[in-house]
Amino acid sequence: MALRDTAIVGYAETKIVPRSDVDVWELGAQVMESLMARTGVEKDEIDGLCLSSSMTGAGNPFWSQATADFLGLELGFCQTVDIGGSSPLGAMARSAAAIEAGLCETVFLLFADTQARESAQRFRSFHPEFQFPTGLMGPPAVFGLISNRYDHQFGLDFEALGKLAVAQRNGAVLNENACEKLRTPITVEDYLNSRMICEPIRLLDCVMVNDGASGLLLMSRKRAKEKGYDKFVVPTGYGERTNYKEADPIFDPTESGHAVAGQKAMAAAGITPKDVCSFHPYDDFIIAILLQLEALGFCERGQGCAYVNETDFNFGGDLPLNTGGGQISAGQPGLAGGGVNLVEAVRQLFGEAGERQVKNTRNAMVTGIGGIGYGRNWNTSTVAILEPDG
Repeated sequence: MALRDTAIVGYAETKIVPRSDVDVWELGAQVMESLMARTGVEKDEIDGLCLSSSMTGAGNPFWSQATADFLGLELGFCQTVDIGGSSPLGAMARSAAAIEAGLCETVFLLFADTQARESAQRFRSFHPEFQFPTGLMGPPAVFGLISNRYDHQFGLDFEALGKLAVAQRNGAVLNENACEKLRTPITVEDYLNSRMICEPIRLLDCVMVNDGASGLLLMSRKRAKEKGYDKFVVPTGYGERTNYKEADPIFDPTESGHAVAGQKAMAAAGITPKDVCSFHPYDDFIIAILLQLEALGFCERGQGCAYVNETDFNFGGDLPLNTGGGQISAGQPGLAGGGVNLVEAVRQLFGEAGERQVKNTRNAMVTGIGGIGYGRNWNTSTVAILEPDG
């Protein structure tokens, strides 16, 4: 069995909120209940649980077991994936492998975090030794460095970045699960005039930390057909790369592992960038979208701004982009944020996106970004190609 022999038979998500009034496990229970109601799967049929990283559970070595306990699940496979924002896609791939290995038959993929309500993060590695003492205190500073490097090499057209921000916000306006504070239309001028956070990173370049949860139900395609599902989504390609060019002592931070992960995913799915029908990239900062467009081959390196200017990224356009708003305009529920983009792609392929439904649902590309390296690009890059079945 290969990755394409698995089926996503259901998706669910909670509303994204600035601060949840319930515990992270309650959000997980809401997602599981919604999935069971949608698919007709009983709780005792769920014998696998795969979680994304969570700031709430950071440092808890028993996070997956404790979550299973609170959800009342007895399992044959249980794992927390710890590659940051790449974890939702990583969880999908690892769950498919667990099904293939016979460890389980039906896996609940849960992406939940209440980072705004409670954060137990504790950075070690290079953060306290090299970053914090010099004042490099968070993602805006790191992406500011990457943006300045790109501008030095190729030149940045900030109106092009503003166009990406506007396209995503247009999707959030139509997304009832997006954070209400972010469901207001914006213009390119609004983007350009937004407050500078860490030059050249503006307020409207950045994600807003929120609380929320989403999830998928995964099983083999054979089992999905036996259970009578007339429609489901199949992952036809997947690629992952951690510590891209780690051995290179003079690394260009405008490059990322998406160049390798994307090539692998598209080769498995048998497509090229020109065949991608909707694009759902991990978007903690607008510049990350631009860099991924180049790394994945939608355009040449250094030509991202020109490509953006000549492409319509709205849900009815040439390359629909993060049609639910992405994390920047729907809200980022902590390290579960990658689930926002993944679930929206699945929703589009089910044909259930309502007013923002894309016309061509032949496939969707979803990406993940995990961690931010010191003086480098992000630590982990993931890419998945999804296609509808039935």
